[in-house]
Amino acid sequence: MFSAKRPENIDTIYAGLKNLENIKGNWLLRVTKNEKLDQIANDIDVVVYGEFPDKNALMQYKSNKIYQDTIEIVRPLRDQRIAVDVTA
Repeated sequence: MFSAKRPENIDTIYAGLKNLENIKGNWLLRVTKNEKLDQIANDIDVVVYGEFPDKNALMQYKSNKIYQDTIEIVRPLRDQRIAVDVTA
């Protein structure tokens, strides 16, 4: 989950993260903007949701050049990055 430092950067962050969907592999990855329907908390601007079959797949995903290029685009513009890793 990502929040932008400035509202005008949300679209650039979204576009940068959306490129992650181009990384091919045996996983599910979806990037969406937060619709901000909650009446209390709307701090998050963009959500990256992924399901990976195992740690090796996650490491393969993170080692991809697209992933590395995305970091270069998004990191300077983001305020928060919140990651949660769970095993189903």
